[in-house]
Amino acid sequence: MRYDKEHKGRARERILEAAARAIRAEGPARIGVAAVMREAGLTHGGFYAHFGSKDDLIAEAIGKMFEGPYSRFASETGGREPAHALSAYIDFYLSPGHRDARERGCPLPALSGEMARLPEAARGRFAEGADNLRAGVARLLAAMGKPEPEQLAASVGAEMVGAVALARTVQDKVRSDAVLEASRAALKDRLGL
Repeated sequence: MRYDKEHKGRARERILEAAARAIRAEGPARIGVAAVMREAGLTHGGFYAHFGSKDDLIAEAIGKMFEGPYSRFASETGGREPAHALSAYIDFYLSPGHRDARERGCPLPALSGEMARLPEAARGRFAEGADNLRAGVARLLAAMGKPEPEQLAASVGAEMVGAVALARTVQDKVRSDAVLEASRAALKDRLGL
């Protein structure tokens, strides 16, 4: 049976969403094509109609994982004065809610430690996603008149990603919240927010 292009596009999206969930839950090295296809409601045999290899699937799924963070960045910063926009984004990113949202939050803290072991295409998609988020922060910093906004944005991003990653390792919620709060306060102080 032949399907139209829209059907194929919808099936591909279901596969990418299932793969993104699996990557978040198990890590990219542990996902299986058969399990992803089953989760997407498709047969294993149909996989190669959408992707050339498991590595291609992982790279595309990592790209898909950044769609939510891009939308969140836009919703937190859109229509606001740059300093207020950046403050709101820092508040969101370094919040207990974001820390606890591994299944839909930013993939940077969740996957940074695994990137060195992944194929070049996956690393490229991850770097592209990281660069786009960093560029958004850099635009806000430039609009605020901060010197060297690109370098500052890289530093801000590294601190936010590191704080969320570390806060996720602390089992005591009070201490974990304190990691986020300390980083939030230090960043805002350093940026004059």
